[in-house]
Amino acid sequence: MGHTLNLRECNMFVNDEERWAAIQQRDTAADGEFYYAVRTTGVYCRPSCPSRHAKRANISFHGTRQEAEQAGFRPCLRCKPDQPPLAERHAALVAQMCRLIEEAETEPDLASLAEASGVSRFHFHRIFKAQTGLTPKAYAAGVRQRRMQAQLADGNNVTDAIYAAGFNSSGRFYAQSNGALGMQPSTYRKGGHGETIRFAIAQCSLGAILVASTDKGICAILIGDDPDALARDLQDRFPKAELIGAEAGYEQVVAAVIGMVEAPEIGLDLPLDVRGTAFQQRVWQVLRNIPVGRTVSYTELAELVGAPNGARAVASACAANAIAIAIPCHRVVRTDGSLSGYRWGVERKQVLLEREGAK
Repeated sequence: MGHTLNLRECNMFVNDEERWAAIQQRDTAADGEFYYAVRTTGVYCRPSCPSRHAKRANISFHGTRQEAEQAGFRPCLRCKPDQPPLAERHAALVAQMCRLIEEAETEPDLASLAEASGVSRFHFHRIFKAQTGLTPKAYAAGVRQRRMQAQLADGNNVTDAIYAAGFNSSGRFYAQSNGALGMQPSTYRKGGHGETIRFAIAQCSLGAILVASTDKGICAILIGDDPDALARDLQDRFPKAELIGAEAGYEQVVAAVIGMVEAPEIGLDLPLDVRGTAFQQRVWQVLRNIPVGRTVSYTELAELVGAPNGARAVASACAANAIAIAIPCHRVVRTDGSLSGYRWGVERKQVLLEREGAK
């Protein structure tokens, strides 16, 4: 399998020719490896500085920014070489704004967030979405949903939980509740009380498989070695739901799922009851669009989701997926093509990819 070349590992930029080439290409991989100074302006820059290139004869190279400053140069106002890289500054800014959203009693509007961050509304919106894959509004909605779930799980009544979570009105919450919780809020509060979940456990080539459905669609496909452990997993998710097993009519659903496991190219023509945060659902929808026989890296998946710096976040969303194979998180691999962790075992991931003829 191929390997992504890491310029730092290869000890690049050790001579002036390589450094000059990096400057001309505005190579971000060279940032932090060296700095260059321009004698005619008296400033020093990162190699990736977007400023117009100076003549080669007017440039000197320095191993550290301290070295450049000791030589009498001042930091460039555009690339700010005396500060962390732009990506790190953006990440720190977004992390700070995420904490502000999470700690606010009511949802801050875009103007307030932009003012707190010190940039324009348009610029803040673009930075936030690039870092998280979500708009500030969608992130705030996810925060409210998590608060609501925690409030209901703690036994608070639905009305108190709605306002404690930051919803301005009960109508606004109820309009979103099924998508956020997967069921009515009163049902979620009671651990699935009153919810009917049909399930069955069978055997397939990957081991034991549990398929469970609500009246909205398949809510879980779990795979493992121990059928009892799969049943306990389902019970832990919905401790007060009415679990109905081994119904004769449900065998057709299980057969369809097993058919997809054994022959992925046939797909699964059954509705899913997908439950998760707004970001998780975005990741899972993108996963469902990856065709049989194809794989993507976590970095590529993050870019497809719209969060180019969110590889770790999409990996967490993959790990949270409870609908195996139908939401094909097994089609996500490392950048070099090697297999990474899989909730149901790396060996099963290998089998699935071989069966699909992954490229």
